[in-house]
Amino acid sequence: MLELYSYFRSSAAYRVRIVLAHKQLQWAQLPVNLLQSEQQGAEYLALNPQGLVPALQTDQHLLTQSLAIIEYLEDVYPQMPLLPVDPLAKARVRSLAQQIAVDLHPLNNLRVLKYLQSDLDVSDEDKMKWYRHWIEVGFSALEKSLQTSDCNGKFCFGDCVTLADVCLIPQVYNAKRFECDMSAYPLIESVWKHCNRLPAFKQAQPEEQPDCFN
Repeated sequence: MLELYSYFRSSAAYRVRIVLAHKQLQWAQLPVNLLQSEQQGAEYLALNPQGLVPALQTDQHLLTQSLAIIEYLEDVYPQMPLLPVDPLAKARVRSLAQQIAVDLHPLNNLRVLKYLQSDLDVSDEDKMKWYRHWIEVGFSALEKSLQTSDCNGKFCFGDCVTLADVCLIPQVYNAKRFECDMSAYPLIESVWKHCNRLPAFKQAQPEEQPDCFN
């Protein structure tokens, strides 16, 4: 049985939940409350020295970093693939995914926002300016990338779910949660609406997780 250390609002954990549901795998969730700093407790740090979620416990190994976990699941459970076979198409999907997971998300995750406030004494207003600025920079570039990536308004690339969609949906969820203006990103908004009608994306939503609180 796969076990996922997760937090319901973690974008990175959200990605992995989508993949687990998409591939119809059996798994159990082990909640880690980031707001209560459980990720910094001795027990969790012994498992994952970075003190981050997600982490995936397999029968024999603990895996960390969402993209590495997803690549592992893609290799071991090839049903419902998330990457095209064609090398060029595969590279393009990975490029879209990394625009989000590597370039955009790290600037806006919880530990960065907490550092801005607790260590640099940034106000709530300025924290939100920071967040929305990087969403605008990232999504403006991504919207243009989607225009040249065979995006049909349903998926980021082609006519089925790919790694790019898996990375996009959690990032849009957070942008909407922080009331970012999405009107300039019609393709991103269209993919968001379509993917959230699919069972795997619905099952992975933060509000559907056992550790969700309002």
